Amino acid sequence: MSTLTALARAQAAATGHAQPIATVRHLHVHDHPLVLIPLIMAGEANAPLAAMIGTDPARPRLLVVGQPRNRDERFAFAADLAATLVDYVDSFTDATEDVAIDRGKDVRQRYVDAPQIWVPNPAGADFLRLFGRSTRFRRTDGDNPVPAAVPLLGRWLTFFANTAEVPGSALLVNAVQALGLHWVTGQSGAEDAQFAVQLAWIESGAAAARAAENGPAAGPATDPDFDNRVLAPLIERSAPELPQVLHDLLLPTWERMWRTLGLLRRLPVGERVRLRWDTDRDAFTAFAQNLAEGGPPQPRRDGAVAAAARLQRLESAASRYAVQRAFDDPLVLAEYRLSGAAFAGTVTLANPDRVDDSGKRPVLRPRIMVRTTEPVRVEPGASLTSPARPSQKARVISISPDGDVLLELSGGMGRRLVAEPGSVPAVGERLILTTLSEAYRPGGALPDPSETPWTHGGPPLSGQPDEKEGDVVASPRGDLQQPGAELVAGAGRVLP
Repeated sequence: MSTLTALARAQAAATGHAQPIATVRHLHVHDHPLVLIPLIMAGEANAPLAAMIGTDPARPRLLVVGQPRNRDERFAFAADLAATLVDYVDSFTDATEDVAIDRGKDVRQRYVDAPQIWVPNPAGADFLRLFGRSTRFRRTDGDNPVPAAVPLLGRWLTFFANTAEVPGSALLVNAVQALGLHWVTGQSGAEDAQFAVQLAWIESGAAAARAAENGPAAGPATDPDFDNRVLAPLIERSAPELPQVLHDLLLPTWERMWRTLGLLRRLPVGERVRLRWDTDRDAFTAFAQNLAEGGPPQPRRDGAVAAAARLQRLESAASRYAVQRAFDDPLVLAEYRLSGAAFAGTVTLANPDRVDDSGKRPVLRPRIMVRTTEPVRVEPGASLTSPARPSQKARVISISPDGDVLLELSGGMGRRLVAEPGSVPAVGERLILTTLSEAYRPGGALPDPSETPWTHGGPPLSGQPDEKEGDVVASPRGDLQQPGAELVAGAGRVLP
């Protein structure tokens, strides 16, 4: 927990009201989102019990599995879920736009918009991941066939669950994390995981939060007392009133989800939120096109190289997201000022026309002097960036004991030896300078899967067939398995 967040949490506890920790909204909130509240049966791995889903606050659709242990009813539930979710997703595949690539030499197509799914909490997103994994490989023919929509639903759920791991992505959002990104309460982070209590802190305060503690759970797990007293008897006798009971259980969470969306929409949106949504639209377009072209389902697990590449992408996205939040929000940037990674000051001297002719050709290198009263924990030669001019670099030339920092500027001033108007900070301008940077940083080179050891998916042992990384193959039992998985017969016997 950062210093300012800890202070805000202490203030919330003292005042009884949640405190803001952001001045702008760091999340894209769709004008037409899909809200999905899943509910599972306690004690059964990935056994759906019900789901409330829809795009209209006044018209939720309830899906119920009368007997969660019944395979056919579970896949009928999946088909019903697909009827709403896949239709919603497909509604965004009609209109496209041209996007310039290769410095304007070519264009590619991208969907004008993308879907956005909201669940109450991280556990809801985890359920979608597990449910997608259990449905995307199901067969629509042969023994125990499932409806054609079921494997398609599984592939879409897997896609959304994978994007939820990318920092800054807004294709699959959970309300608990979205609220926690902008407000803190006077309780612990573990207590904030209870959606109703967290929202009550933000909307009304601590007294309302205490009253909400005994309310219905937001799913996907149900309350054990409710399971024993109400749910188990209804399921045991296949009671016709089960759908109404589950509707009444989920409706308060449904209403809270839409109030959450309203709260977030009232915040001004951050400048770089649109850029991250463009990235989400790119991901959605690529996956939708892959489906349309008949691409295979996602593998059960990544190979060694694919896993390393994914980790590299996630680390890069996390770093970029942290910088973008800081540049969009002075309150977030203040955390870096406290840690010494940023400082604020006023320009006292400026030489915007300075040209450095010591190299092979002259280049424009203006210099400015910034006076600051904050500690400067950078060394001469360090490269700094101002959120006001993110494409411009400021190299530290010297730092005086009085707080004067001499900087040499490069980039973001045009291509001539005369700086464009306004591109060089003027005397009297207030600046924030930081070691953070949005500049692109290429990832490390990874080997081809065929060049890795056999322990990491490389060339197979002598006499074994060569399989491509990520292929999904059918076993003699008709199951779908990852390459390299051994078929186990009985208790521990490995088939040759």
